[in-house]
Amino acid sequence: MSANTPINLDIDVAALGRVAVLFGGRSAERPVSLMSGNGVLAALTSVGVDAHAFDPAEQPLQALKDQGFDRAFIALHGRGGEDGTLQGALEWLGVPYTGSGVTASGVAMDKTMTKRLWANEGLPTPQYLALSRAELTRERVRTIPDELGLPVVVKPPHEGSSIGITKAAGYSEMQGAVELALGFDDELLFEQCIDGPELTCAVLGEGAAAVAMPLIEIRAEAGNYDFANKYETDTTQYVFGSLPAALEAEIQQLVLKAYRLLGCRGWGRADLMLRKADMKPFLLEMNTSPGMTSHSLVPKAAQAVGIDYPQLCLWLLSQARLDRQ
Repeated sequence: MSANTPINLDIDVAALGRVAVLFGGRSAERPVSLMSGNGVLAALTSVGVDAHAFDPAEQPLQALKDQGFDRAFIALHGRGGEDGTLQGALEWLGVPYTGSGVTASGVAMDKTMTKRLWANEGLPTPQYLALSRAELTRERVRTIPDELGLPVVVKPPHEGSSIGITKAAGYSEMQGAVELALGFDDELLFEQCIDGPELTCAVLGEGAAAVAMPLIEIRAEAGNYDFANKYETDTTQYVFGSLPAALEAEIQQLVLKAYRLLGCRGWGRADLMLRKADMKPFLLEMNTSPGMTSHSLVPKAAQAVGIDYPQLCLWLLSQARLDRQ
């Protein structure tokens, strides 16, 4: 273990009790969640945790109490797992859980609301428009590039893993991008495209004690970090140390402000763009239940500071709690 490990890894495994690893679920991100959850389950078992698989799509949450689980590791992604609804159910059941609480989870899952909060506090985020299905007539869609410029990033704001996202390079691509995104959401987020490197920054902890992990620059094929380049190929490059140290430290402090503003706890991962014209960072979103697959970024960042995958899972589990605690 590296001497610069930023968290305490001295954990009493026996005190963690009987643990449910929640994964699968019914969201569009179910396939990713299955990969994350199986990885977490294997890691926790390997270090002696009494951990068991639990798929909320296959059994009711009440079974967590009926089966005597003491805490839950949330490895669900997307709706029903990352949006505050599951967290609220676990609060009601009294089962401590990993990650952010009800409010922070709900806000962070809504990319539009997240941007509104950040912008209101003066944190940099790309210019955007949020429009409902009823507002998205063909005439209105044609005007969006005039307001935001091209390309335009079209997103369903309540999905993750780049599901339903299109970077529309011209007016002719806008309608198709809208139709794709409307398959996942009834309100769409249209975002100014920032030209420059894509970055991600993981955070561990809560409040003043939260720490930002090393930045990772994502270099995807053709600059398109889509679902395939995230999970299905090995061509994407993940680069540490690509920025000057002072700029990296500045971005880490920005991410900590964004994380604390949303009230996040346990862990999270901010995605950003760095405008190459002036090296200004722009916040895109905050993930409160990040991926834990073999391609995922939080484990990569943790490894860079001497925390291996099982240690990371064990520490996250040790931080499980309820809002009222």
